[in-house]
Amino acid sequence: MPASVLVRPATDDYAAYYQRYIELVPPGDLVAILGAQRDELLALMAPISEAGAGYAYAPGKWTIREVIGHLTDTERVFAYRATAFSRGDAAPLPGFDQDAWLPYGEYQQQPLPDVVAEWRAVRDATIALLRAMPAEGLARRGVASDNPVTTLAALTMIPGHVEYHLRLFRERYLPGIG
Repeated sequence: MPASVLVRPATDDYAAYYQRYIELVPPGDLVAILGAQRDELLALMAPISEAGAGYAYAPGKWTIREVIGHLTDTERVFAYRATAFSRGDAAPLPGFDQDAWLPYGEYQQQPLPDVVAEWRAVRDATIALLRAMPAEGLARRGVASDNPVTTLAALTMIPGHVEYHLRLFRERYLPGIG
């Protein structure tokens, strides 16, 4: 079981679309990165009011509350993929349409602390999954959204995807709620 994961996936371990997330993950211990990122997102959300949680930086963009819900949905999907592949499941896994899923989460009707607490629970579960992951499971491959992907790549996409949205929070959301 890896206490830490210091390697990064090769470019043939995932679809090219995910490069934008993988490249945002710094070298180092993936477990530590997930934990530090959890703490960063929680600190960023702590001062945001309920009114602020309903802010979107442009028409048609998600609100802060919805982005946190989206992060929860996406982390669950990527973690499930990593679990299935690491366990040798050969069944292809479907993609998911983030825009179609979001309204069904009804995140806009939930208090921000509840949405953030759900994300934190999912992140803590992801950290536990990685800590208990058999080392040989990291290299196993599967197919998701019609593309081959390794367990390690699916796990590395998680902090990369969150970092992508953390940057949007800092650049576009937080200045608007000042």
